[in-house]
Amino acid sequence: MVSKRMMNQTKLRKRWSSRIYSAVAIILFVATSFGPALAQEKPASQTQVVLLGTGTPLPDPERAGPCTAIVVNGTPYLVDLGTGVVRRAAAARNKSVKALEPINLKIGFITHLHSDHTLGVADVLLTPWVMGRKEPFELYGPPGTRAMAERILTAYEVDIKNRTNGPEHSNRNGYKVNAHDIKPGLVYKDQNVAVKAFAVPHGDLQAYGYRFETPDRTIVISGDTKPSEAIVENCHGCDVLVHEVYTQASFNLVSAEWKQYRLAYHTSSKELGEIATKAKPGLLILTHRANPGCDQARTEECREAGSEEQLLKEMHQFYKGKVVAGHDLDIY
Repeated sequence: MVSKRMMNQTKLRKRWSSRIYSAVAIILFVATSFGPALAQEKPASQTQVVLLGTGTPLPDPERAGPCTAIVVNGTPYLVDLGTGVVRRAAAARNKSVKALEPINLKIGFITHLHSDHTLGVADVLLTPWVMGRKEPFELYGPPGTRAMAERILTAYEVDIKNRTNGPEHSNRNGYKVNAHDIKPGLVYKDQNVAVKAFAVPHGDLQAYGYRFETPDRTIVISGDTKPSEAIVENCHGCDVLVHEVYTQASFNLVSAEWKQYRLAYHTSSKELGEIATKAKPGLLILTHRANPGCDQARTEECREAGSEEQLLKEMHQFYKGKVVAGHDLDIY
């Protein structure tokens, strides 16, 4: 005969089994209903590509001098320092990128020593210092970078002396620069980025492209270059490729001398299409839309042949991947 105690234990086991089955059912329901949606959610990108300047030597009021900011975990890294760099950084700060507060500008990389890529060096050394930056600026670039930076500070000796010794009482470190003449290879690394410089052909100038590896993205910046396999090798499926370019249509309108210049110094839409097809970036950003020869001729036909509309038309003809024409203050 089954005892009353055993009957109670059996009822208790059935009751707990029922509760366990109910809990499992709820868990399975939640996992089935929400699991796929949760799996599709990706963490917000820690890295932003901000185009501070997309211009060329042409004094275009819509495009500041060349400068691309890579912002990682609130730290900005600048590539090239063209005209208007600090004011464009302030505009990006006002737009939404708080990390580009001018006093936060502390690290920069120069692709080559052409003036349109370096006219902002004095600006980035001195303006953030006047606004309160206390640390020296770290500057990396091809041989000649250190000498250029030292001479810029010599040129501004009167200003620096007055601001430090006069009533402003500015600090005595924020205007200084630690300038590094670099060679190809790993040139910088911290908790946010590893930066590799690689040689690119830009006429008879020593020039570099840069590859940035961050926790969530790989970004390659061409600098000024004629077609180069180095871009393909260093992108190789990178998330973002920022590359200079000129239109094929404008090439056909310039003199023989300017044609030779373009072939030695820059990359056409057709050539870039071939490079990007091999490099396979997730996104190709067109910047530094050059029009040498046409800029000097200043004819309407030449301007139209080098327009953004013409460029995108050609790029879609020569390249089937995702491509955008960059504008100042675009954020990717």
